[in-house]
Amino acid sequence: MAENGKRLSFLDRWLTLWIFLAMGLGVLLGWRVPGVVPFINRFQAGTTNIPIAIGLILMMYPPLAKVRYEELGDVFRNLKVLGLSLVQNWVVGPLLMFILAVAFLHDFPAYMTGLILIGLARCIAMVIVWNDLAGGDTEYAAGLVAFNSIFQVLFYSVYAWLFITLLLPVLGLQGTAVNVTMGQIARSVFIYLGAPFAAGFLTRLVLVRIKGREWYHGQFIPRISAVTLVALLFTIVVMFSLKGELIVRIPLDVLRIAVPLLIYFGAMFFLSFFVSRAFGTDYGKTATLSFTAGSNNFELAIAVSVAVFGINSGAAFAAVIGPLVEVPVMIGLVRVALVFKKRLFAPAPPR
Repeated sequence: MAENGKRLSFLDRWLTLWIFLAMGLGVLLGWRVPGVVPFINRFQAGTTNIPIAIGLILMMYPPLAKVRYEELGDVFRNLKVLGLSLVQNWVVGPLLMFILAVAFLHDFPAYMTGLILIGLARCIAMVIVWNDLAGGDTEYAAGLVAFNSIFQVLFYSVYAWLFITLLLPVLGLQGTAVNVTMGQIARSVFIYLGAPFAAGFLTRLVLVRIKGREWYHGQFIPRISAVTLVALLFTIVVMFSLKGELIVRIPLDVLRIAVPLLIYFGAMFFLSFFVSRAFGTDYGKTATLSFTAGSNNFELAIAVSVAVFGINSGAAFAAVIGPLVEVPVMIGLVRVALVFKKRLFAPAPPR
């Protein structure tokens, strides 16, 4: 997003401050303004919160409009990168979250279940924003997100059964049946990924043909990039306002859920970053692999926990705390990635 000139560079420079101000504003609104939460909840379709869905779609649209879709084939031909992503996302990530959930929350079964559901939901949405802010490879991000989306539709139900219904009782802990269909998961994937993917693809297809590639990347993309930041801040305010009262009323519960999440996000990012670098990938791909592995699809985890356990369940509460912890942590890791880029990688050749 640095290509957007002085104004956006100033916004980017103070992005962490804007994030924390948005979080504080959201908590304040949810805690002290009685009509805010009922008003937001009026815009609900099933388990989908429409304001949050709109914010996420708008947030992802500029990075996906930037993708050179004609180069996506290279992503799926690079078996090393695909293999790394597969292991990090579908072996290491779920296992690590399961271990942390059991270790920290075994005496809070509902919270433990919600945390496991977060770990099983691999990121297909906000990772595109973190990757873009960190200067990762946009084509690889789009390709790996599509790759994870397919796996998510096919295997999320199986993973939920394996980890929650089967493994928890084996360890002497409370398990439960998690009945979620492929159709429910596909719907979540379509809402949060399909819509912005289609918009980004069609925008590039039409405008490059009409105005040319140079105008598109040199003028159009910088003009729309600020939408990501505005939509991100809007989404944060809405998310934090919905749980503002609970954050203030039961802060120790929030802290108990937040600690294993902090360990998870940090461990997944740093492990993926240094393993990817050891495999010889350049900075762009290393950053993309790290943010893909370190992020989670909280939209799906919330939707499943609400559908299976109810909106007021402990599992749903834990699933909601997930993005509240992930957002500021990922912003911090964006800064870490940019420092690593300067110190550990040679400058990339101009494209």
